[in-house]
Amino acid sequence: NGAGKTTTQRVLVDVFPPSAGRARAFGLDCQAKGVELRKRIGYLPGELALYSNMKASDFFKMYEYLRGGNSSRDYWRELADRLDLDTSRKIGQFSRGNKQKVGVVAALMSRADLLILDEPTGGLDPLVQRTVLDMVREARDDGRTVFFSSHNLSEVQAVCDRVGIIRDGRLVATQRVEDMFAQRMNRIS
Repeated sequence: NGAGKTTTQRVLVDVFPPSAGRARAFGLDCQAKGVELRKRIGYLPGELALYSNMKASDFFKMYEYLRGGNSSRDYWRELADRLDLDTSRKIGQFSRGNKQKVGVVAALMSRADLLILDEPTGGLDPLVQRTVLDMVREARDDGRTVFFSSHNLSEVQAVCDRVGIIRDGRLVATQRVEDMFAQRMNRIS
């Protein structure tokens, strides 16, 4: 907690500028080309803010419209079905878990080149967590990049190829997941 994971993600989507240095994605400066980059990014923030008086289906249609030609038309329906999300209800009537499902669908529905997911399984029951992790793996296997932030090492191990450790706002280690877990097991034995 407090290492800088969420801050890093927010800088990448140009929510706010870095306090020092530069952030780049796809070779582009995240602040100078923020609008252009966001067309290629699916983002699930850790603190989700949604329109409580809007039906989930209307929210997804609006989001699809705002993404323009960069959206996979009606793909959100398939994602919502997989998560057993009733999109006919107003978002304000949803539990925390169902609101999280809305965020997951919104992040994945455009089939973006880069997914930035901050604790995507938070508030979800174990079966839905598994479905979300399956969806993330499918995106990864489809060739998309996933920036996945989690405190849950079993989730990281299940979906990530590489892991970066952030401490005090600095990237202090980057390695393949299996190498990190092998080192960890060697220290234990």
